[in-house]
Amino acid sequence: MQDLYFPLEFQFKISTLANDFSVKDAGGLPVCYVRQKLFKLKEEVIVFNDESQSEQLYTIKANQWIDFSAAYVFRDRTGQEVGRVARKGWASLWKAHYEVYDQNQQQDFTIREANAWVKVADGLLSELPIVGILTGYFFNPSYTVTRPDGTLIATLKKQKSFFGRKFTVTQESAFEPGEQERIVLSLMMMILLERRRG
Repeated sequence: MQDLYFPLEFQFKISTLANDFSVKDAGGLPVCYVRQKLFKLKEEVIVFNDESQSEQLYTIKANQWIDFSAAYVFRDRTGQEVGRVARKGWASLWKAHYEVYDQNQQQDFTIREANAWVKVADGLLSELPIVGILTGYFFNPSYTVTRPDGTLIATLKKQKSFFGRKFTVTQESAFEPGEQERIVLSLMMMILLERRRG
């Protein structure tokens, strides 16, 4: 996943039991297809070339059973680690907080939820009959990706849609070699976890 044409769109499928979604670039061309394996003791996600699932590009696997403070390791098709993302347990109870590491275990990014109240309102109102169908149009959380010095690199935002199906990733600053791959994989894993939590 190099030289991607931003913004990217993550669109979840609502017709499957699994938490699957496709990723397309700004021109509408497929970038990859993400499939979360069901009924695994340790979280596992496979990233394929497209919806045909004919070619596996990456695997993302949790390093422990419970995801409260788990790290999710990214490996390419050769099995080489290309980075990881770790959910910061207590820090994520109120606002989502993840740290992104390179293949040498050096932290290079932080992902944070911009406004926790948006997710709280979305979660509460989505449980109400009729009103719950409309929350996807009014409450749309966003997440920022920053360097340790505070430089904003990318933003992921939920788009207005029924069932919270669409998310957009926007590039805010230039990437250094290898960063684009880690950022996109981290956002894929993060949005799977955050969607499950409401």
